[in-house]
Amino acid sequence: MKLSKRTAIVVMLVLCTALFASAAAFAAEEIKVGALFPLTGPAAVSGQNCVNSVLAAADVINTKNPDIKAPLAAGEGLVGGKYVIKIVPADHQGKPDVAKSEAERLYNQEKVFAVIGCYNSSATKPASAVAERAKKIFLCGCSSSAALTERGYKYFFRHAPTDAIESVEFVDYIAYLNKEKNAGIKTLGVIYENTEFGKHAADEARKAAKRADLEIVADVPFNNGATNLNSEVQKLKSANPDAVFGAALGGDYSLWVRTMKQVNWLPKIAINYCTGYQNPAVQKELGSDGNFFMGGMGYSPELAKKFMPEAIKIQDKYYTPRSKQPFDSDSIQEAVMLMVLAQAIEKAGGPDTEKVAKIIQTDEFPSVMSLSGRVKFSSDGQNAEALSVITQLHEQKYQTVFPLKYKDSEPTLPMTPWDKR
Repeated sequence: MKLSKRTAIVVMLVLCTALFASAAAFAAEEIKVGALFPLTGPAAVSGQNCVNSVLAAADVINTKNPDIKAPLAAGEGLVGGKYVIKIVPADHQGKPDVAKSEAERLYNQEKVFAVIGCYNSSATKPASAVAERAKKIFLCGCSSSAALTERGYKYFFRHAPTDAIESVEFVDYIAYLNKEKNAGIKTLGVIYENTEFGKHAADEARKAAKRADLEIVADVPFNNGATNLNSEVQKLKSANPDAVFGAALGGDYSLWVRTMKQVNWLPKIAINYCTGYQNPAVQKELGSDGNFFMGGMGYSPELAKKFMPEAIKIQDKYYTPRSKQPFDSDSIQEAVMLMVLAQAIEKAGGPDTEKVAKIIQTDEFPSVMSLSGRVKFSSDGQNAEALSVITQLHEQKYQTVFPLKYKDSEPTLPMTPWDKR
């Protein structure tokens, strides 16, 4: 039977309408997840790295990746393709009040299922309080203030080692150096930003130093986002501690290092908490001036090549094309938290907050981007499997010096003086 031109057009329209309706019926539903980080301000580079890391994890979840041996990588989306993850970035500018208002906006206006953030502990604290009051999930990758998991929260989960955990590791390393390397480290200086993160790091440093019989001879706070740290570094130089523990983020870290060079002083050893030390972009800016500083971290490309090969694949395929650098220890932990959330949603069969929160609270999750290889939260929301190592920087390469299980290099001790480099 021959159709008229008009009839043929009508048939085509009907078929197209049916096809579009069919496609709509099978279209994946978006699960919106907020990514709340400092995208402007002194820690903007680190904040953008964190967002890019979360976006990389979303790519692993939403697309087929048969080349990556990681949970959810082989499929396309969640629950048989019924859901995909949609990341909604937000900027708290490093300001606690902005973090609170942005968390409220994300949950109430953007209707996100969960929020991942916030890098700065001072921002994570009020933002996660918003989530707890709303009975919404809040996932924290790298904010390290021990106080964050001492609030009895039900919907807050943190991946990173706390400042308390790292402080103990730092003094254990000093004890090892004194015993095995005759380092003679007896006194300690602490320099820290005057924020939630910095103050709690300093508190934990004092506790650990007391247990290790290290005398604190300098206790130096500073305002984050400072333009000059000369007086603070002069206080360190005058006290001349054998070791310094530092807690400074982003640009504050590089300013501290440059100021130490200006006053021509170094301790025997300087170890830093989760700071700008871990950021390859900051170290590229510092160049050789960053050499011989140490810090705690859960990831470096050098460490990953041996212990986390699948993380390298994710880095090279999805993260580096965005950030133009490898993962750093802070950013990768934010990706881990999205992968944990996705696994819990998969097991729950969809985005049911109470079901998903219960699964996160009780289950153990395989994690190719965690040094331990797994994530398991204690009742307080802290990852009980959190691990970090101490590395020392040599020409922008992170060489692992402690614990001995992960050690790949001997430390340069004491730090080479500025005028002998």
